[in-house]
Amino acid sequence: MDQALEILDHEAEQIVADIGIPPCPGILTKLMQEMRNDEPDFVKLGKLISGDISLAAAMLKTVNSPFYGLPAKAKSVQAAISLLGLRNVAQLVSGLVLRDAFPGGSSDLMGEYWESTSAIAQISALLAQEFKCINRDEAYTFALFRDCGMLAMMSNLKSYRPVLPGSKLPAAGNVTASEDRLFGVNHARVGCQLAKNWLLPDEICQAILRHHRYSSPKNGGDGPSIMSDQRVALVLAAEAAFVTHKMGILSEEWRKGAEFALAVLDITQADLDRVTGDLSPALLAGR
Repeated sequence: MDQALEILDHEAEQIVADIGIPPCPGILTKLMQEMRNDEPDFVKLGKLISGDISLAAAMLKTVNSPFYGLPAKAKSVQAAISLLGLRNVAQLVSGLVLRDAFPGGSSDLMGEYWESTSAIAQISALLAQEFKCINRDEAYTFALFRDCGMLAMMSNLKSYRPVLPGSKLPAAGNVTASEDRLFGVNHARVGCQLAKNWLLPDEICQAILRHHRYSSPKNGGDGPSIMSDQRVALVLAAEAAFVTHKMGILSEEWRKGAEFALAVLDITQADLDRVTGDLSPALLAGR
């Protein structure tokens, strides 16, 4: 049995390799390497990001948006690092770089993907701040990367059509199982591999891999598995709110995972409805 599983894992890894996950961008590699130092050099990191003019501009635009609500505008990358902290800046840069890594694929699908993903990421941050389960910036980053495997599959598999938030689920009701049957791999596994290649924290990689699994570990689980479940549950709840308010329907994925998500977050549906009852049009548009 173990040998059979090893063969399946090897085959899946080969398919992931064939799909063509883009390598970790050089700037992100250098950023992550510097962050792993006992005493990261803030000035060096500021110069590193500032050296990429388009990235620095996008970063400052995002940092100065209402989402962060800073008391004063950041006028430089160095100022942004001082105001937000190194970890938050690294997560922000990761998300910005992700957008530039997949220029191919259907522009309509990519546009729809990024509209929903950006909105869900912002709603996730809102929920994280309200329910105090995980850091809001970690929630935002996970939401951006949760379905990144779809980007790789859209870009490299002509027949692949992602099941985006609000879409009807496959006949069997299981997105990843349907993808496994059609392509020999699923977007959760591809996304996990991309996150690993890009040196993202292991807890984010594991949450990406698990994000369609709605069963909590027995006996409460250990710390990492609980954190993984909290990330999955929070973004699932954010997706449900986005689908309800943007499309006026109940998410089929939420029907499957609501019991799991509410239990993990230790909230009720009424709690969720209270927080998400008046989402702004700008938030729902991912701005």
